[in-house]
Amino acid sequence: MQSKPYRSWTFRVWLRIIWTLFSVFVVESLVFGFAVLPAAWLWDWHTQWKLPWPWMDTVLLSMAFIPAYLLFSITLMILSAFSTRLTGWRAHPHAEMKLSEPHWPLLHWVRYSISIHLVRIFAGLVFRATPLWTFYMRLNGAKLGRRVFINSLWVTDHNLLEFGDDVVIGSEVHLSGHTVENGCLKTAPVRLGDRVTVGVSSIVSIGVEVESDCQIGALSFVPKFSRLEANKSYAGIPVRVLEGVKPPHEPPSD
Repeated sequence: MQSKPYRSWTFRVWLRIIWTLFSVFVVESLVFGFAVLPAAWLWDWHTQWKLPWPWMDTVLLSMAFIPAYLLFSITLMILSAFSTRLTGWRAHPHAEMKLSEPHWPLLHWVRYSISIHLVRIFAGLVFRATPLWTFYMRLNGAKLGRRVFINSLWVTDHNLLEFGDDVVIGSEVHLSGHTVENGCLKTAPVRLGDRVTVGVSSIVSIGVEVESDCQIGALSFVPKFSRLEANKSYAGIPVRVLEGVKPPHEPPSD
């Protein structure tokens, strides 16, 4: 019968866990509280309008819901990104941490992941695949080039991501800087060169380097620490080179 790891935790370990949960609660409460303010001010402004019929007040407030929610979502993305910068919550690169031993690097990653997850729920569904979603990821630590298009909510560990110019990430792509294996959390950066395309519902694991002008087909799996060569198309589980298929960025030969 396997022993339960938490039974061996010391008092200091429990204090770290309690502090982690408390700090997440406090920081996210502040972030959400200030993010709601612009929406609340908008509604308050609408209530001060003097209209001839009472029913018009109800209609006007109903119509203000979408603008208020957009204001809340944009403010949430900005404040959440600044809060993780201020607190130093980040995913540590090239780490290997046992989940049964919750030291500070692991707990920093947990808090960073919670922050990303909350923004994904409340703002990502509205703004994914837009420049605002890319802007949020940049603020949150990702190194992204120009004209980067990310149509997925499953791109995480932002500070471990380095994308070149004109990168396209398709819908439902899973791309992150972490994986969990045998009770250990392992992290490594993911680097995509210029004009890389990742097809719909593909999985890109940790430590992957994709050179420029490379295309990864839909429903493909790129194993961890793979290196994909430039000017080639890949697909499959795991990915392999598609012979005779040229990436869309490469002009056909005469």
